[in-house]
Amino acid sequence: MSAETASVAAELAAAAPVPHASPNQRAWARFRRNRIGYLSLWLFLVLLVLATLAELLSNDRPLVARIDGHWYAPMLSNPPETAIGGDFATPTDWKDPFVTGLLARDGNWALRTVNPHSATSVDYFSPALPPSPPSRENWLGTDGFGRDMVARLLYGFRVSIWFAIALTCVGTVLGIAAGALMGYFGGKVDLTLQRAVEIWGSVPELYLLIIFASIFEPSLLLLLVLLSLWGWMGLSDYVRAEFLRNRSLDYVRAARAMGLSNRRIIRRHLLPNSMTPVITFLPFRMSGAILALTSLDFLGLGVPSSVPSLGELLKQGKANLDAWWIIVPTFVVLVATMLLLTFVGDALRDAFDTRKS
Repeated sequence: MSAETASVAAELAAAAPVPHASPNQRAWARFRRNRIGYLSLWLFLVLLVLATLAELLSNDRPLVARIDGHWYAPMLSNPPETAIGGDFATPTDWKDPFVTGLLARDGNWALRTVNPHSATSVDYFSPALPPSPPSRENWLGTDGFGRDMVARLLYGFRVSIWFAIALTCVGTVLGIAAGALMGYFGGKVDLTLQRAVEIWGSVPELYLLIIFASIFEPSLLLLLVLLSLWGWMGLSDYVRAEFLRNRSLDYVRAARAMGLSNRRIIRRHLLPNSMTPVITFLPFRMSGAILALTSLDFLGLGVPSSVPSLGELLKQGKANLDAWWIIVPTFVVLVATMLLLTFVGDALRDAFDTRKS
């Protein structure tokens, strides 16, 4: 047996389900056997960590600076220019020719990030007019306001991902609660809540978003609240169906006969056995949340332009069709994110499908 064949056999043996393993362990083993989904999950987690630590990778302020024998940590607390020998009491602009000349002296130095630009910083001393093409200073060029594209993409990816995670968590909790109530109690409770869901689902979501965007200042919190009002309805139907199916099983009847409360039966017995549609739909719900935020930002109903966003970059690309370095990288980041989440979702769906074990 060759070394390559032996390594493949070892991987398959490690991923094979244990005969006496729990259902969750067998599902995880089936998920690991799906190489595309498994690698997509790890790649997505790596991108999530890098985006979360965006300030350590892309920042216009140095991590550490030493000037005239004094130590500074500009990323944590940016000192005024007077503290380093300047004339102004404003926060130090580390791209200013005076500051760069000061750092060029013997004994003075600064440890900068990999990309020395932040999402909102503008290099006012650059000779190129925005949007400028890729260069040594700006690897992917600048947008229409002179901001670095690499920094805007990195910070915009972080905003989109964490907004999607927050919206998915809120919608999942609300969907599980509503579906559990309808499915477990049934009868009049189910009929009443079903009619309420149908009435609420007929409310035009986009019109309300337009109205609230014209009344209040757009923000991520406002969008999170508004989108959460409708984001739970799709999941509640699947949870309701699972509760309706499981509540008539023998172990639930036995729990009722033993005198367990409804709350305890739901929490300890029904909910753990009804989580399959919840888990399998999580990546797809995140994809929908990212697309929702991107679409709203593109239409001008999302976050302010000062907040980095993929939708705002797509809007700039539409306004500057000759600046390909705006639209192409943004489109690549958006499509790659959707593909990774789709691969993970497909792998989770197959993993929890016991017919494919």
